[in-house]
Amino acid sequence: MASGTSQDQGGGVAAVDRALAIVAAVSEVKEPISLADLSRRTGFYKSTLLRLIASLEKAALIVRLSGGRYALGPYARELGRRYESSYRMNQVLVPLFEELIAIGTESASFHVYHDSQHRMCVIRIDSRHSTLDHISEGDLLPLDYGAAGKLIRAFRGTGLVPSHDNVVAISLGERDPNCAAVACAVFAAGNEFCGAISLSGPKERFGPKAIEEMSAIIRKTASTATKALGGHWPLE
Repeated sequence: MASGTSQDQGGGVAAVDRALAIVAAVSEVKEPISLADLSRRTGFYKSTLLRLIASLEKAALIVRLSGGRYALGPYARELGRRYESSYRMNQVLVPLFEELIAIGTESASFHVYHDSQHRMCVIRIDSRHSTLDHISEGDLLPLDYGAAGKLIRAFRGTGLVPSHDNVVAISLGERDPNCAAVACAVFAAGNEFCGAISLSGPKERFGPKAIEEMSAIIRKTASTATKALGGHWPLE
């Protein structure tokens, strides 16, 4: 339990710790919790709780109900959904990527929407080639450039129906003049678009024959991933 005499000391990190303690306390009870009970559980003054809860309400992590009690907000549910989705995605995609690298493909990565200007690389396994493109997990890349970006823009929230002709995209020197990529869309249950698998590397290795071979390989991988996630792969 936090100390009431020292709880208002410290900077931003302490405030974050206290805010997370509030979220944890709310999540531990089955029913909405009163401010008094929340104070007893956390050891925080009511004035401190109200100040921090105001920020948590803005972030939709906590909601104040009509009776004055507090419960987890909709963003907490969204975080849980995204966690489960990411965990499942790793379970499905990492073994598939390892198989790709084992047969000598270019580096394999998975990209998802981040914001209106960026996509994020959330899974990455480097190829065994001596020269690579430099992308790491957690990197933010432009949404407007690159094969994966094209697919995210095409499918995310647009209602576009996946078909044999629209699930693969190619980029040659768009994001980086020395790099190229072949990407393929992945779908989950209800054919919800999840993101795009990308095989990327130095542009010099992306001749017409290599692109054709990589397109066939990545289609097969994306089809396997989509089916494993509960989606339906478009008929050839």
